[in-house]
Amino acid sequence: MRLGLAGTGRIGTAHAETLKGFAEVGSVVVADVDPARAEAVAAKLGVEAVAGIDALFAAGLDALVVTAATDAHPELIVKAVDAGLPVFCEKPVAADIDGTLAVLDRIEGSGVPVQIGFQRRFDAGYRAARAAVASRELGWLHTLRAMTFDAEPPPAEYVPHSGGIFRDCGVHDFDVIRWVTGREVTEVYALGANRGAPFFAAAGDVDTAAATLTLDDGALATVNLTRYNGAGYDVRLEAFGSLANATVGLDDRTPVRSVEPGVAPLPGPAYPGFMARFRPAYTAELRTFLDVAARRTPSPATAQDALEAFYLAEACELSRRERRPVAVAEVRRSSV
Repeated sequence: MRLGLAGTGRIGTAHAETLKGFAEVGSVVVADVDPARAEAVAAKLGVEAVAGIDALFAAGLDALVVTAATDAHPELIVKAVDAGLPVFCEKPVAADIDGTLAVLDRIEGSGVPVQIGFQRRFDAGYRAARAAVASRELGWLHTLRAMTFDAEPPPAEYVPHSGGIFRDCGVHDFDVIRWVTGREVTEVYALGANRGAPFFAAAGDVDTAAATLTLDDGALATVNLTRYNGAGYDVRLEAFGSLANATVGLDDRTPVRSVEPGVAPLPGPAYPGFMARFRPAYTAELRTFLDVAARRTPSPATAQDALEAFYLAEACELSRRERRPVAVAEVRRSSV
């Protein structure tokens, strides 16, 4: 299989390295808006580089992986689908709901598989939690607690283009809550705060947020987010049922400590960031994409899934700004 990869930043470089290690992949071809960066990554990894996106599409590809900047995602997804190339794209599909709907309108009915990068669906812990919920091992769910705590904030220049903490960060929690429970969210109530650097507030964003989600069966979920967890990168999900509970993300490297007498600290070291925490999940995700590209399995994370998670992020942002509960139906629409 000959794979193309558009975008050779940090995650693109990591994906290229993973892809070239699969026995089924004969070659990886990379491109970037900065040709020198693509050349440098290609030289480091021992893969091919071409000068620009047009050259990438002319390189005889079997499938495309998109790790470029968000504003390039819609065009690259549509271009790949129009060319009949299965495409994997890191979230989001587009920067907003209208852009996501426009892409869905273009690719609907094409028969070309599209997989969106929600890597938590491939994490062993989240998969075990989903299985426990589906088997009714936990009984009926009454409470879920999800969290994404970054160890340190992103660069100041990133924040104005990030879409805000709910769209950029919380969207993974929103997606995995839907996926683990098999339920939809009907209403949200969200709050945000700024206790850190002023560039978050300057961009109309917050550095810490909390949201309460009501699921369609009456269960309640909370999502907590922050850019300032100095103890380390901490991502968890707790599912509490009438019979039992399940916790995702609690291991020797989780940056938590008990202050109860006699309780030993976790050995650590703490996860420094998302690549360290989710590396096995990223590998499993890309391995699955090869099966999707070969038409051996349907996409496990579709563009429609990305839209549903984006609706929740949009509803939370509206709730935060207006300080009121927001029904997800308020932001949902079927076309641009």
